[in-house]
Amino acid sequence: MTSEPLWVFGYGSLMWNPGFHWDEGVPATLPGFARTFCMRSIHHRGTEENPGLVLALDPAPDASCRGLAFRVRAGEEGATLMSLRERELISSAYVEETLRVTLADGREVDALAYVVDTAHVQYCGGLDLETQAQIIAAAVGGRGPNTEYLWNTVAHLRELGIEDAELVWLSDRVTTLRT
Repeated sequence: MTSEPLWVFGYGSLMWNPGFHWDEGVPATLPGFARTFCMRSIHHRGTEENPGLVLALDPAPDASCRGLAFRVRAGEEGATLMSLRERELISSAYVEETLRVTLADGREVDALAYVVDTAHVQYCGGLDLETQAQIIAAAVGGRGPNTEYLWNTVAHLRELGIEDAELVWLSDRVTTLRT
């Protein structure tokens, strides 16, 4: 009996720090969602007293998000799910969904993705870019500075040839605020 492979869609830190073993990593596009700093981080990139911001898939019917789809190493699906759930569902601000993504080579696969719960208290969609920059420049959480999260994500997107104008602007603005 063979089981279907487990695919995971990364659009933020999962692209540069997946935390699991994978056999294939392919650029992919997810329709119907935008990658935005729309979730307050009170654990990984901020605290309850000084929340940071992390990226989330925010529902947007006319948008699409480019990222990486990872095919999890065969036999490690269960351990990967446990690890991802511990990491991503720490405060229940993300909802785990299986969504259809299109890989760069034209294949379509169902991939596990973490989508923001727009009814959750940590959801903060619609913040202007300057407010986002001010928050990111100052916040630090259990996994380190919020700036590191932003800069690593922008660097990885550039390596993949993915242009995200808002994230580039934020990166430049946060750099200015930190100097």
